[in-house]
Amino acid sequence: MDFLKSMAIAASGLRVQASRMRIISENIANADSTASKPDSEPYRRKLLSFSSEIDRALDARIVSLGRVKTDTADFRMKYEPGHPAADANGNVKYPNVNPLVEMTDMREAQRSYEANINVIGATRRMIQRTIDILKA
Repeated sequence: MDFLKSMAIAASGLRVQASRMRIISENIANADSTASKPDSEPYRRKLLSFSSEIDRALDARIVSLGRVKTDTADFRMKYEPGHPAADANGNVKYPNVNPLVEMTDMREAQRSYEANINVIGATRRMIQRTIDILKA
């Protein structure tokens, strides 16, 4: 495989995983937020998809950010009759975000990011070794 292709593929992975970590961070930050009024909805968890595309300049398949959509799962309900966002029954809608799932996804994204950094580092070392061999 070409060195430039390796770098382009790994760089696209870095960009996608960085975007993934931003979306996950937003989900975690809003995990306990509620709506301002009883008849409105709280924050909905965002889901990220990936897509594959061709970099025609390098003739390589790279990963790119797909659509960001909202999770249609049900909201968590808690009985809190004194809350400003409580409905007539005293129930408050909380986001459909599970912090444990989000932290697991964050670790996975972090590991994927690190793997792409390692690919770029290894490619740079191979390029340097090639230059050193050609100099000798």
